[in-house]
Amino acid sequence: MLDDINVLKQRDPWGALGVAGLQYEQLKFELNISNGENDNRQIKSIILVGMGGSALAALVVKSWLKSDLTVPIEVLRSYDLPGYADYNTLVIVNSCSGNTEEALSCLEQAKASNSQIAIIAAGGKLIEQAKDNKIAHIKLDIDLQSRTLAIRMFMIHNLCAIIKLLSHFNVISETKIEEIVSQYDWLKNESLKWASDVPTVDNYAKQLALKAVGKTAIFYGGALTSSIAYKWKISWNENSKNLSFWNELPEFNHNEFLGWTSHPVEKPFAVFDLVSNLEHPQILKRFEISDRLLSGMRPKSTTINLVGDSAIQQLLWGCIMADFVSIYLAILNDVNPIQVQLIEKLKQQLN
Repeated sequence: MLDDINVLKQRDPWGALGVAGLQYEQLKFELNISNGENDNRQIKSIILVGMGGSALAALVVKSWLKSDLTVPIEVLRSYDLPGYADYNTLVIVNSCSGNTEEALSCLEQAKASNSQIAIIAAGGKLIEQAKDNKIAHIKLDIDLQSRTLAIRMFMIHNLCAIIKLLSHFNVISETKIEEIVSQYDWLKNESLKWASDVPTVDNYAKQLALKAVGKTAIFYGGALTSSIAYKWKISWNENSKNLSFWNELPEFNHNEFLGWTSHPVEKPFAVFDLVSNLEHPQILKRFEISDRLLSGMRPKSTTINLVGDSAIQQLLWGCIMADFVSIYLAILNDVNPIQVQLIEKLKQQLN
């Protein structure tokens, strides 16, 4: 089925596969900071506010830069800032639509705490607030008329915007932007390997989708790849309309590990380990030992070795692969990978 172009066009009528295959183009998007005056206050803590895909970009930043950051960083996915937010806290409020109610709530609290504020959005109330209050902001290059399609696969653009602002406020080196942008050609070549015209026998994304069809997927990552495990989980939920879960090692071994032991192996799950060769050696051992000890108690895990010579290459590779696999799974599930009417209905009823 996945090699039948007519079926792919019929079940992906809005071209999700095409959008997934062009994500590397986001590395070339302009990143201009408006109202970027910087009073050079000392930043002692960072709060990255965002939900869904906006939170994903923040989590990738936290995993990638954990050794570079000299101040604590928190990814906040709720309505209220922590009590420590103050004049020396950089609060980056991130919402592609610019209308996410949790983000707007945190913005008001950041203003009240006199924090250093920056905004990332494609429009909406956040951009209006940024202009009215002369708050530093980056306007994302996203067409909000097609935002249902675009927002969920704009993690790279969002990631670059966060890095640009962290550099602007002297938290990290500006060379980090170039480190991401320089992956353009490599990421383009990798993405071509998963395109719809590449047959299943040569297409790793199609192969992984076939392993997961009809099952609930469980994704495991390590300290470096936990954000990617989360990305696979949300791509499964949104694109494939498929229930899925995620966790990270070593925490997994302290609780969930035992949860697999009390039922027969015939469980309707597909287990995926997202593994980086750059992880702590003990975490790599935990992946191997865990799968061996759980043999006969759960389905054998499929190891997805993230490709790339650096952490940022592997993180970007894993994010784009997640979209390809989940879209192919949506095609197998015979669901539209783009539509998210239930989420839109929830937002309407909250207003």
